[in-house]
Amino acid sequence: MLIAQGGAFAGWALYLKDGKPKYCHNLAGLVRFYVEAESVVPPGEHQVRMEFTYDGGGLGKGGDVTLYVDGKKVGEGRVEATIPMIYSGDETCDVGYDSGTPVAEDYGEDSHFNGAVRWVQLDAGLDDHDHLITAEERFRVASAIQ
Repeated sequence: MLIAQGGAFAGWALYLKDGKPKYCHNLAGLVRFYVEAESVVPPGEHQVRMEFTYDGGGLGKGGDVTLYVDGKKVGEGRVEATIPMIYSGDETCDVGYDSGTPVAEDYGEDSHFNGAVRWVQLDAGLDDHDHLITAEERFRVASAIQ
């Protein structure tokens, strides 16, 4: 596991499966969208990156996923829909392993990465997304997780 957010009932994860970078987006435990690289990451220090290009046009839309190793595209695929708000009220965002329930179905409880994750960078884009949710809905969601 490189990074995982959420768990078995919603979330996403970027990890290595059989040495290949793989991404999973878990849509409420109903369907999982997978994107896997075509090649194995060679031994040594490397940058593994996933980019998600959101379709836009409101909440819960899909997008395109591209996987990179050291800046070279190694895989691409599609996520048809996303979780519009919160992945989980009791799962975490983990680096180097998934401490909660597994986001994906192809790794078990021992998801520890056997290398070193030197840093993780999450960018949400430059757009202001406040217009996508009303103030009333934001308050309702915030109150529900208190």
